[in-house]
Amino acid sequence: MDELVIQKVGPVTDEEMILNMGPQHPSTHGVIRFVVKADGEIMKVAVPVVGYLHRAIEKIGEIVTFPQFMPYTDRADYLAAMFANEGYALAVEKLMGLDVPPRGQYCRAISCELNRIASHLVSVGTMGQDIGALTPFVHALRERESINDLIEELCGARLTYNYHRIGGVAFDVPDGWTDKCLRFCDHFDKILDEYDRLLTWNEIYVKRLAGMGIIPAAMAIDYGLVGPNLRGSGVDWDLRRDLPYGCYADFKFEIPVGKGWAGKVGDCFDRYYVRILEMRECTKIIRQAIEKLPPGDVMHPKVPKKMKPAAGEAWSRVESARGEMGYYVTADGVSEKAQRVRIRTGSFTAMGIVEPLSRGMMIADLVALIASLDVVAPEIDR
Repeated sequence: MDELVIQKVGPVTDEEMILNMGPQHPSTHGVIRFVVKADGEIMKVAVPVVGYLHRAIEKIGEIVTFPQFMPYTDRADYLAAMFANEGYALAVEKLMGLDVPPRGQYCRAISCELNRIASHLVSVGTMGQDIGALTPFVHALRERESINDLIEELCGARLTYNYHRIGGVAFDVPDGWTDKCLRFCDHFDKILDEYDRLLTWNEIYVKRLAGMGIIPAAMAIDYGLVGPNLRGSGVDWDLRRDLPYGCYADFKFEIPVGKGWAGKVGDCFDRYYVRILEMRECTKIIRQAIEKLPPGDVMHPKVPKKMKPAAGEAWSRVESARGEMGYYVTADGVSEKAQRVRIRTGSFTAMGIVEPLSRGMMIADLVALIASLDVVAPEIDR
């Protein structure tokens, strides 16, 4: 262990032991390690150790041209790659002074909300699996495959999309595709009721999550939590509504927040159920976007092949499946490459709260806590 981890773990008595959970562990959803000091089944502390999946993606953004970096953004969050595409595109568009055509903005919203559902399905499905309910995960993957089929028809890819581009999107929606989306939304709304019967209100599931890992609203804000983790603590904040970007100002939808549905506000159950309710709102947005889909181009007609924005800096942020994802991009006015690329992700901030929450929890409950935070390793390490 490095010196910082040893310092955080502290001295170990004869009654205590040090355990390594990960870096390869089925419930860590990536290459993450937790150093656990425990007295029997009770944790004294669990210290996250990150960096096992570091790929220098921000540095890559500084050695390739602006358009060339777009496929790399998919890897920032492989479960919600549309948002990573859009966040970077928005930052460069600010530097270039480009406006995305209305139809391109609507295509972005539809693709992102489909991706949000796909990401949340993995989150809620694996959360049940981590706690011991295996069947719901299969049901979640079944619906996610339907979304993957739709997105594959849209852009040719099922996981790392490279669909959003600087100035718009790569392709217009195919003929008949919107009708397929609407049929999926009608089907999926019924499936969410099935999830509630199968998993949400399962007595064992509720007892494992209710009152566990409580994060008060003030603590969530202090630790910089975002997205469902922040809203699960009762904080009513969503970029799509409060600082709208793209075409989200054109839509009407609700922002689910934690209410202590089964235990206390801000517990593991609230973070889980906020994601279930968010998926219902996603179908509402998709229906509105399809109904209002404007005619015209999906790409700005004058996007230069060689991008050399004027010297300056831009900050963009989108409401990703794991909350606010921000891009800071600077240009020197001479090069076709960014001077600096910085990505802020929700998973990285979520890891910081594991250590204080873990004190006094059972070792088995660490799995529930990690699952409720819905972290993915590429977002943590980049």
